[in-house]
Amino acid sequence: MANELQGFLQTLKEKNNILEVASGYISLERRGGTHWACCPFHHEKTPSFAINESDQYYHCFGCGESGDVIKFVQSMENVDFMDAVKMLAERANLTVPQTGFDSGKTVEAKRKKDAVLKILNDCAHFYLKNLNSGEADEHINYILKRQIPSDIVRKFGFGASLNYGDLPQYLLSKGYLKQDMIDSGAVSEVNGRLTDAQGGRLIIPIINAMNEVIGFGGRALKKTDVAKYKNTRETIVFNKSKTLYNINLLKKLRKTQTINDVIMVEGYMDTVSLYQAGFKNVVASMGTSLTQEQARLLKRYTDNVFISYDGDAAGQKANMRGLEILKSEGLNVKVVPLPEGLDPDDVIKRYGAEGYKKCLDAAMPLIDFKLQTAKSAFNLNKTEDKRKYVAEAIKIISTAESASVQEDLLKKLRDETGITYESLKRDLNSSPRVPKPAESERPERKDDSSVTDKASRFVVAAFLFGAKFAKEADVSSIPFKNDVHNIIANYIRSKILLEQRIQPAELFEFFEEDSADYTELTKILDFSDGTALKGEVAERYFYDCIKTLKISDLDEKLSAIKQKAEKETDINARKALAAELQRLLNQKKNIKSGEGL
Repeated sequence: MANELQGFLQTLKEKNNILEVASGYISLERRGGTHWACCPFHHEKTPSFAINESDQYYHCFGCGESGDVIKFVQSMENVDFMDAVKMLAERANLTVPQTGFDSGKTVEAKRKKDAVLKILNDCAHFYLKNLNSGEADEHINYILKRQIPSDIVRKFGFGASLNYGDLPQYLLSKGYLKQDMIDSGAVSEVNGRLTDAQGGRLIIPIINAMNEVIGFGGRALKKTDVAKYKNTRETIVFNKSKTLYNINLLKKLRKTQTINDVIMVEGYMDTVSLYQAGFKNVVASMGTSLTQEQARLLKRYTDNVFISYDGDAAGQKANMRGLEILKSEGLNVKVVPLPEGLDPDDVIKRYGAEGYKKCLDAAMPLIDFKLQTAKSAFNLNKTEDKRKYVAEAIKIISTAESASVQEDLLKKLRDETGITYESLKRDLNSSPRVPKPAESERPERKDDSSVTDKASRFVVAAFLFGAKFAKEADVSSIPFKNDVHNIIANYIRSKILLEQRIQPAELFEFFEEDSADYTELTKILDFSDGTALKGEVAERYFYDCIKTLKISDLDEKLSAIKQKAEKETDINARKALAAELQRLLNQKKNIKSGEGL
């Protein structure tokens, strides 16, 4: 079975060229034999993310992210190994073996996840049937009141919960385990009784990029309900901070057209309303503060984002936080100004698609939005307020990315306040510099490794990536102490003996993802561009590293013999230990002189 699975994974990788797969997510530029891009896993302006097509792996020389085509899809789609395999198998028109991927502790986790997804899918169909049952008058009336046409209701899979008891009974009748029902988040247990967690509400399914129902949003229809909207609690498949509503339809849209930008709104109905009005490039953060995970999810679809939250003060503050997070992930972000007190759904209903389009056209960058927000807090007809606003505006303008932007903003501030440009410029020049957030092109990864570990890493890399000077050395003669380095060295030895090509991508199968061993492998991959493995300096360092490793190994042996000799009472045994000690000392002397390499 193991050989069969290994064969399947090998075929899967062969039929999914990592360069072709990655090109569907990021823009790549070829330089030499390597394809480069700005890393999709950390913010940078200078590309440090490389794809090695011949060896079928990727590595970021900035943040260290590395892996094969399966790991790439896992990271880009935020899915587990098995889901990535399924996606790649579908792409290559392969059938995934039914059994054998799971072992030990993963078996129950996979069973639980599959059960939860099946339960949620059945719940969605149950709610949909309720909506069309003729018994959901309140739900239908709400939909009609919100002017949502039937085709949009179907597109988004709206449904109805009629009460608290029907759903649990339905799921039990289908044979689901009680605990699986509770773990899905669709069902709650109150005083020993199972109830519909969304009882009585209009149901809005939340669907992920894999087109799987992972939770529900429930809209209250009665004033007695505490919360207007209620989301499924966090589960094995649903984490609100890592999810965007309507990401499934956005992904489908990307298959038919280029997505130049995405509109980010707060809620379900804003999304539905904009989609209905023709703005299909829309997603929602579901009322939560925008997170880094959501920003990175957006970046897989576009570099340009419009944040379109409510036009009230709270919405503006949410705009500010969201902009900062999105900008930190390298996205080009603009804020869509809405009439005071209105949300996107209100704008569509009052002014139509053209009215909302005008709001989009008036979208402004972060720094302009900050100035507008600051201005709204002051009465410029009052001298004291005007002075406070100017002081606040100068602080904001000082953070501008260029002198030309500062000049443009100062001119606007001059026109708003009547203060001369020259005076504002002097204030700007004399104002304390606001430190800009550090933007590392290649973030430094902490490395507190020992001298021997660093030496061992360089030697292993030289063999792994075929440094010319390493061809004269014998990898079998080098005493590696680091377990990861030993595994890689053994891999290299076996390839040499079998006269097979060394393929670094095969090493990803030897180490568990996100483990310390995997991280150590990525540090070795930092040498894969070859620049540190060329020239006379690199060659001298290579042999110095071998010397360091061999002397370190001898020092350990010498220390062990000395300890043993101290405890030994037999005179002949002590003489033998003394002879061995001298032999090792002579060997160490030879190595230091360069003779024992």
